[in-house]
Amino acid sequence: MNADDTAAVRLAVADAHRREWARVLAATVRVARDLDLAEECVQDAYVSAMDAWLGQGVPANPGAWLTTAAQRRALNAHKRAATLRSKLPLLVVPETTPEIEAEDIPDDRLRLVFTCCHPALAREAQLALTLRLVCGLTTAEIAHAFLVSEPTMAARVTRAKKKIAAAGIPYRVPSTEELPERLDAVLTVVHLVFTTGHAAPTGAALVRADLVDHALDLARILCALMPDEREALGLLAQLLLHDARRATRVDPSGRMLLLEEQDRSRWDTVQIADGLRLVRAALRGGRPGRFALQSAIAALYTETPTYADTDWRQLRDLYDLLLSVWPSPVVALNRAVVVSMLDGPAAALPLVEALAADPRLAAYHYLPATRADLLRRLGRTQEADVAYRAAIALCDNAVEREFLRSRLHSARANGAAYAGPTA
Repeated sequence: MNADDTAAVRLAVADAHRREWARVLAATVRVARDLDLAEECVQDAYVSAMDAWLGQGVPANPGAWLTTAAQRRALNAHKRAATLRSKLPLLVVPETTPEIEAEDIPDDRLRLVFTCCHPALAREAQLALTLRLVCGLTTAEIAHAFLVSEPTMAARVTRAKKKIAAAGIPYRVPSTEELPERLDAVLTVVHLVFTTGHAAPTGAALVRADLVDHALDLARILCALMPDEREALGLLAQLLLHDARRATRVDPSGRMLLLEEQDRSRWDTVQIADGLRLVRAALRGGRPGRFALQSAIAALYTETPTYADTDWRQLRDLYDLLLSVWPSPVVALNRAVVVSMLDGPAAALPLVEALAADPRLAAYHYLPATRADLLRRLGRTQEADVAYRAAIALCDNAVEREFLRSRLHSARANGAAYAGPTA
């Protein structure tokens, strides 16, 4: 086999990892009943795929091939250990079967997501497990995204897996009475995966497309499996509407563009149409939850023909509703920005300064950045200078940091007018 064939197989394996990892792992967990064993078997299956596909060609259904290989490894491990054979009689695959056609059972993936997001686990552990097991990210990638060392993140993931095993946390979709608490954790983690990709906390790029795409895939799975769950619809709607602007958030030179600077004709109209349809569905049938309200806010920003047409009064009312169901300091900060556009920077500044006492925003660079812009609009240039420098010190994303530096230089030079919310 020549170099071109080898490159094609490598590409096929990489594509199968991106597309099929969650489905293959979820189906293997169902057989292995152990996260570590399942993950090891899936990793082995991907390694073996390279050699097998070089010799036999890429199969028509790579996911089925990988699932077959991983499940057989899990079953063989149980047979060798001879400890769980009696508990798995229905899962044993006949040795004469040449290939198991792995049916796409979405419930397997949902079980895996709910297992990762069990309320017995701390939120950071839920997120780390979801990124590792469902999204297929390496421990190093997760550690880099969340500004911790790789050993620290490895330990966090290991502790979470051990807790699942020690506590006997079941690999299943929760019962009806358990669902509300568990669903909120799942939706929150998927949202965190998206926001980590939408505005990457570190690195040279504003967006981590892999995390954004993983979050969209997870949100779509949840909606497909729970089509009447309004909060799941709201989450997917919000993600689609935000991501529809992806191509316009930086210019060709890599400079971050403010919302009012973005070319709306280049926004993804298909994603916007899908998002707006889901917003309407999420808002039907009673008091909306936080994800439905967030989707309504995203819709208002998205569906106006120009930035100048933004309905700031309706946005403020929506933020008031959102704060009543989800009193988050980040929501309060976003509401303050809307107040500044509606009533002026003097009305918004006390709201922002009051949030400085909240320890949850101590390392949140958008807080001093917002304060800096308000001070600049008020002509308080020296105070704005201090606030911009505080925001720059907290920011580890190169694109955002350069944007803040440009704003700082602009404020020092001429106190230019505020240009609106950032990307």
